[in-house]
Amino acid sequence: MAGNTFGALFRVTTFGESHGAGLGCIIDGCPAGIEIDTAFIQEELDKRKPGSQGNAAVTARKEADAAEILSGVFEGKSTGTPIAMLIRNTNQHSGDYGSIKNTFRPGHADFTYFAKYGIRDYRGGGRSSGRETCARVAAGAVAKLLLRQQGISVCAYTLRAAGISCTEIHPEEKEHNLMRAADSKAALLMQERIEALRKEGDSAGGIVECTVHGVPAGLGEPVFDKLDAVLAQAMLSIGAIKGIEFGSGFAAADARGSTNNDPMAAGPAFRTNNAGGILGGISRGDDIVFRVAVKPVPSIYLRQETITTENEECSIEIEGRHDVCLCPRIVPVVEAMTALTLADLYLRNRSARS
Repeated sequence: MAGNTFGALFRVTTFGESHGAGLGCIIDGCPAGIEIDTAFIQEELDKRKPGSQGNAAVTARKEADAAEILSGVFEGKSTGTPIAMLIRNTNQHSGDYGSIKNTFRPGHADFTYFAKYGIRDYRGGGRSSGRETCARVAAGAVAKLLLRQQGISVCAYTLRAAGISCTEIHPEEKEHNLMRAADSKAALLMQERIEALRKEGDSAGGIVECTVHGVPAGLGEPVFDKLDAVLAQAMLSIGAIKGIEFGSGFAAADARGSTNNDPMAAGPAFRTNNAGGILGGISRGDDIVFRVAVKPVPSIYLRQETITTENEECSIEIEGRHDVCLCPRIVPVVEAMTALTLADLYLRNRSARS
């Protein structure tokens, strides 16, 4: 299987499956001397891990998601050699998936993996499971530590879920509600809607917004490795994300140039941010802003029509433990992939000029 590595200079390879012995990552290219705060790495993983008490949106699977650093760190600092981290699986219920061994789940990668490889790990989806993202979050935490030294910070939050939108944006509220929303009042309405969907056996999607502060002008590699192009690749590599827009996004299609252009002022500074902080694929020095569309969780408890591995029509009722809405757990994944993108382009930018 190809395509398990992301980045050019700050390169991350992830490995492992949902119901295997564990998952992990190897970071190659992290500069020496970065302070590796293990408590911070664990805090980031805790934001993504399953089993949140009282949250109707997330799966009941409980995993410690404790990261073991195997190499690349000495006396609390990166050594410049590959950093390997392992996260062991401890709470698999593989027997829940025996009934779908020879059946494809609608909305999942079951059919496409089977069509490509002729074999698939049906236990929780194997490598196509959202559990793979724990390795990304671990790697993204290291990238955040690198970016922190440059004054760059990444903040994502739920903007909309189950048809309920935030009416106010207060990013600091995201860690004080179960939806990781930027509006705690809207979060309660989201929870109510999601609880109703859970009882119906259905699921929901949403929108996650991400803002990056402190990015200097000049990050991004024209022509094919534009900053927004690489961010788009990073976001769309997350299984549940089906769309992305920067700044004014699709609303720009109905705007005029006179209103969509961002006027400039001395500084330099921009009076508006319809561009989402990126021009010509290069950061312009103000906030980078984008939003991603998160699809409804495909594992629902309603009867669905499908086919078997022998191409016979049948129906399916999925068992096991599943999220109802991915937004609260995908927020840290969006931040991680953003941090990995910026860390890589930051290192690449250091060789762009004398």
